[in-house]
Amino acid sequence: MSTQKTALREFGSVEDNALRMDTDKAAQIVDAINTDLAATYVLYHQLKKHHWNVTGAEFRDLHLFLGDAAENAETIADELAERAQALGGTPVAGGAALEEHAPVEPEGEDIYDIRTSLENDLAVYGDIIESLRDHVELAEQFGDYATSDMLKDTLVDVEEDAHHIEHYLEADTLVLDSATQ
Repeated sequence: MSTQKTALREFGSVEDNALRMDTDKAAQIVDAINTDLAATYVLYHQLKKHHWNVTGAEFRDLHLFLGDAAENAETIADELAERAQALGGTPVAGGAALEEHAPVEPEGEDIYDIRTSLENDLAVYGDIIESLRDHVELAEQFGDYATSDMLKDTLVDVEEDAHHIEHYLEADTLVLDSATQ
């Protein structure tokens, strides 16, 4: 356990940074990034839950996809956290803080059928997509084109995984329902 009594930087504060971003603008961008970071970690944990619990005829494909999607979310979260730090801020961390800052609701601890689980994932993806679009605009408005570009790249990755889930949710399947045979 650390014996340090004072924080090097208080959460919510923004220091001068080597990027020469005005601290007032940087504070708003860090807050936006922390929102996306928190939402992404909520999504990450939900995807991992579904990765662990998926069953059924399409288990293998879904298990692999959900594992990859969780890895993508973890990579995105790391990039967001590092950008918040580069702007002189402190990335949100810790379970309670992440849930408090996230604009999305975690699914909960129960296990649902995979269709319901994927629908819940797609809803979180949609909320993150809308948030990222808003934050791209904010970063551009403040002249932070590097953050804007990073968020645009993130948006492409998030939209791609959401689109894959959309395909899994289509009604067409090779699996026959025993009741219709």
